[in-house]
Amino acid sequence: MKIKKPVAPLLPKLTETDFISLDDEVIIEGLSVKEQDLSYQDVRNLVFRECQFEKLTMNRNHLERFECSNVIFDHCDLSNTEWIGASFHQVHFRQCKLTGTNFAESYLRDCLFEDCLADYTSFSATNQKVVQFKQTSLNDTEFVEVTWNNLLLDGCSVTGSNWFHTKLAGLDLTKSTFEKIAFSQELLKGLKVTQEQAITIAAGLGLLIEE
Repeated sequence: MKIKKPVAPLLPKLTETDFISLDDEVIIEGLSVKEQDLSYQDVRNLVFRECQFEKLTMNRNHLERFECSNVIFDHCDLSNTEWIGASFHQVHFRQCKLTGTNFAESYLRDCLFEDCLADYTSFSATNQKVVQFKQTSLNDTEFVEVTWNNLLLDGCSVTGSNWFHTKLAGLDLTKSTFEKIAFSQELLKGLKVTQEQAITIAAGLGLLIEE
Protein backbone atom coordinates (compact mmCIF):
# COMPACT_ATOMS: atom_id res chain seq x y z
CA MET A 1 0.00 0.00 0.00
CA LYS A 2 1.25 3.43 -0.93
CA ILE A 3 0.49 6.43 1.21
CA LYS A 4 0.12 9.69 -0.61
CA LYS A 5 2.01 12.21 1.48
CA PRO A 6 0.72 15.76 1.65
CA VAL A 7 2.76 18.00 -0.60
CA ALA A 8 4.23 20.95 1.28
CA PRO A 9 2.62 23.99 -0.35
CA LEU A 10 4.43 27.20 -1.18
CA LEU A 11 3.50 29.18 1.89
CA PRO A 12 4.02 32.78 2.95
CA LYS A 13 6.61 32.98 5.69
CA LEU A 14 5.40 34.48 8.95
CA THR A 15 7.44 37.12 10.70
CA GLU A 16 8.20 37.03 14.41
CA THR A 17 5.21 39.31 15.05
CA ASP A 18 2.72 37.11 13.19
CA PHE A 19 0.46 34.97 15.37
CA ILE A 20 -2.59 32.85 14.74
CA SER A 21 -5.40 32.35 17.20
CA LEU A 22 -7.95 29.57 17.35
CA ASP A 23 -11.49 30.92 17.13
CA ASP A 24 -14.92 29.61 16.19
CA GLU A 25 -15.84 29.55 12.49
CA VAL A 26 -12.27 30.34 11.33
CA ILE A 27 -10.46 28.98 8.27
CA ILE A 28 -6.64 29.02 8.54
CA GLU A 29 -5.27 28.47 5.04
CA GLY A 30 -1.88 28.57 3.30
CA LEU A 31 0.26 29.37 6.34
CA SER A 32 3.56 28.12 7.70
CA VAL A 33 3.46 28.44 11.49
CA LYS A 34 6.34 27.72 13.85
CA GLU A 35 6.77 27.53 17.63
CA GLN A 36 3.43 28.78 18.88
CA ASP A 37 1.46 27.65 21.91
CA LEU A 38 -2.26 27.32 21.25
CA SER A 39 -3.22 25.17 24.23
CA TYR A 40 -6.30 24.98 26.47
CA GLN A 41 -8.87 26.27 23.99
CA ASP A 42 -12.46 25.31 23.22
CA VAL A 43 -13.20 25.99 19.54
CA ARG A 44 -15.94 25.02 17.09
CA ASN A 45 -15.84 24.75 13.28
CA LEU A 46 -12.11 25.44 12.93
CA VAL A 47 -10.54 24.57 9.55
CA PHE A 48 -6.86 24.07 8.62
CA ARG A 49 -6.06 23.91 4.89
CA GLU A 50 -2.75 23.79 3.01
CA CYS A 51 -0.73 24.57 6.17
CA GLN A 52 2.54 23.48 7.70
CA PHE A 53 2.97 23.58 11.47
CA GLU A 54 6.36 23.10 13.10
CA LYS A 55 6.91 22.75 16.85
CA LEU A 56 3.34 23.85 17.49
CA THR A 57 1.89 23.13 20.94
CA MET A 58 -1.82 22.37 21.15
CA ASN A 59 -2.39 20.65 24.48
CA ARG A 60 -5.78 19.85 26.00
CA ASN A 61 -7.83 21.63 23.34
CA HIS A 62 -11.43 20.75 22.60
CA LEU A 63 -11.95 21.22 18.86
CA GLU A 64 -15.51 20.47 17.85
CA ARG A 65 -16.34 19.86 14.15
CA PHE A 66 -12.68 20.33 13.23
CA GLU A 67 -11.53 19.95 9.59
CA CYS A 68 -7.94 19.49 8.41
CA SER A 69 -6.77 18.92 4.82
CA ASN A 70 -3.32 18.83 3.15
CA VAL A 71 -1.55 19.74 6.37
CA ILE A 72 1.82 18.78 7.86
CA PHE A 73 2.33 18.69 11.63
CA ASP A 74 6.09 18.51 12.22
CA HIS A 75 7.48 18.00 15.76
CA CYS A 76 4.22 19.26 17.26
CA ASP A 77 2.84 18.51 20.72
CA LEU A 78 -0.86 17.72 20.35
CA SER A 79 -1.28 15.76 23.58
CA ASN A 80 -4.72 15.31 25.14
CA THR A 81 -6.48 17.30 22.43
CA GLU A 82 -10.11 16.34 21.75
CA TRP A 83 -10.73 15.92 18.02
CA ILE A 84 -13.95 13.94 18.33
CA GLY A 85 -15.83 13.71 15.05
CA ALA A 86 -13.12 15.58 13.10
CA SER A 87 -12.13 15.19 9.44
CA PHE A 88 -8.51 14.63 8.33
CA HIS A 89 -7.54 14.39 4.65
CA GLN A 90 -3.94 14.10 3.44
CA VAL A 91 -2.50 14.95 6.85
CA HIS A 92 1.06 14.04 7.84
CA PHE A 93 1.95 13.82 11.54
CA ARG A 94 5.76 13.71 11.67
CA GLN A 95 7.56 13.14 14.99
CA CYS A 96 4.60 14.48 16.92
CA LYS A 97 3.51 13.88 20.50
CA LEU A 98 -0.07 12.64 20.51
CA THR A 99 -0.27 11.10 23.98
CA GLY A 100 -3.88 10.85 25.10
CA THR A 101 -5.23 12.57 21.99
CA ASN A 102 -8.82 11.67 21.10
CA PHE A 103 -9.64 11.03 17.43
CA ALA A 104 -12.86 9.13 18.24
CA GLU A 105 -15.58 9.14 15.56
CA SER A 106 -13.30 10.99 13.13
CA TYR A 107 -12.73 10.41 9.40
CA LEU A 108 -9.12 9.87 8.31
CA ARG A 109 -8.23 9.72 4.60
CA ASP A 110 -4.69 9.37 3.17
CA CYS A 111 -3.05 10.11 6.52
CA LEU A 112 0.44 9.25 7.74
CA PHE A 113 1.64 9.04 11.35
CA GLU A 114 5.43 8.85 11.20
CA ASP A 115 7.74 8.37 14.20
CA CYS A 116 5.11 9.67 16.61
CA LEU A 117 4.42 9.07 20.31
CA ALA A 118 0.72 8.20 20.42
CA ASP A 119 0.29 6.11 23.58
CA TYR A 120 -3.16 6.22 25.25
CA THR A 121 -4.66 7.72 22.09
CA SER A 122 -8.21 6.83 21.04
CA PHE A 123 -9.15 6.00 17.45
CA SER A 124 -12.41 4.37 18.49
CA ALA A 125 -15.31 4.46 16.03
CA THR A 126 -13.10 6.14 13.42
CA ASN A 127 -13.45 5.59 9.70
CA GLN A 128 -9.96 5.12 8.24
CA LYS A 129 -9.05 4.76 4.58
CA VAL A 130 -5.42 4.57 3.40
CA VAL A 131 -3.88 5.32 6.79
CA GLN A 132 -0.33 4.38 7.78
CA PHE A 133 1.29 4.28 11.21
CA LYS A 134 5.06 4.08 10.75
CA GLN A 135 7.58 3.70 13.59
CA THR A 136 4.93 5.00 15.98
CA SER A 137 4.30 4.08 19.61
CA LEU A 138 0.65 3.04 19.98
CA ASN A 139 0.73 1.40 23.39
CA ASP A 140 -2.56 1.28 25.31
CA THR A 141 -4.46 2.81 22.39
CA GLU A 142 -8.15 2.28 21.57
CA PHE A 143 -9.05 0.95 18.11
CA VAL A 144 -12.57 -0.12 19.14
CA GLU A 145 -15.26 -0.35 16.44
CA VAL A 146 -12.95 0.99 13.73
CA THR A 147 -14.03 0.81 10.09
CA TRP A 148 -10.92 0.64 7.91
CA ASN A 149 -9.66 0.06 4.40
CA ASN A 150 -5.90 -0.09 3.71
CA LEU A 151 -4.62 0.34 7.25
CA LEU A 152 -0.89 -0.27 7.61
CA LEU A 153 1.18 -0.60 10.79
CA ASP A 154 4.93 -0.66 10.13
CA GLY A 155 7.45 -0.82 12.96
CA CYS A 156 4.93 0.16 15.64
CA SER A 157 4.52 -0.90 19.25
CA VAL A 158 0.90 -1.77 20.05
CA THR A 159 1.23 -3.37 23.49
CA GLY A 160 -2.00 -3.08 25.45
CA SER A 161 -3.98 -1.79 22.47
CA ASN A 162 -7.69 -2.60 22.32
CA TRP A 163 -9.24 -3.76 19.02
CA PHE A 164 -12.62 -4.98 20.31
CA HIS A 165 -15.45 -5.01 17.75
CA THR A 166 -13.05 -4.22 14.88
CA LYS A 167 -12.83 -6.57 11.92
CA LEU A 168 -9.21 -7.70 11.53
CA ALA A 169 -9.22 -9.64 8.25
CA GLY A 170 -6.32 -8.36 6.17
CA LEU A 171 -4.60 -6.44 8.97
CA ASP A 172 -0.85 -7.21 9.14
CA LEU A 173 0.88 -6.96 12.52
CA THR A 174 4.01 -8.88 11.56
CA LYS A 175 6.12 -5.72 11.35
CA SER A 176 4.94 -4.43 14.72
CA THR A 177 5.41 -5.62 18.29
CA PHE A 178 3.20 -6.27 21.30
CA GLU A 179 3.39 -8.09 24.61
CA LYS A 180 -0.38 -8.17 25.10
CA ILE A 181 -3.28 -7.09 22.93
CA ALA A 182 -7.07 -7.30 23.03
CA PHE A 183 -9.34 -8.47 20.19
CA SER A 184 -12.87 -9.74 19.73
CA GLN A 185 -12.26 -13.44 19.30
CA GLU A 186 -14.92 -13.83 16.61
CA LEU A 187 -13.22 -11.13 14.48
CA LEU A 188 -9.67 -12.56 14.57
CA LYS A 189 -10.02 -14.50 11.33
CA GLY A 190 -7.67 -13.22 8.63
CA LEU A 191 -5.34 -11.30 10.98
CA LYS A 192 -1.73 -11.73 9.87
CA VAL A 193 0.78 -12.31 12.69
CA THR A 194 4.09 -14.05 13.30
CA GLN A 195 4.28 -17.40 15.05
CA GLU A 196 5.50 -15.72 18.23
CA GLN A 197 2.66 -13.20 18.09
CA ALA A 198 0.15 -16.03 17.57
CA ILE A 199 1.37 -17.64 20.79
CA THR A 200 0.95 -14.33 22.65
CA ILE A 201 -2.61 -13.97 21.32
CA ALA A 202 -3.47 -17.56 22.17
CA ALA A 203 -2.20 -17.12 25.71
CA GLY A 204 -4.31 -14.00 26.05
CA LEU A 205 -7.35 -16.05 25.03
CA GLY A 206 -6.67 -18.45 27.88
CA LEU A 207 -5.16 -21.31 25.90
CA LEU A 208 -2.60 -23.50 27.65
CA ILE A 209 0.39 -23.86 25.33
CA GLU A 210 2.86 -26.69 25.82
CA GLU A 211 6.33 -26.51 24.36
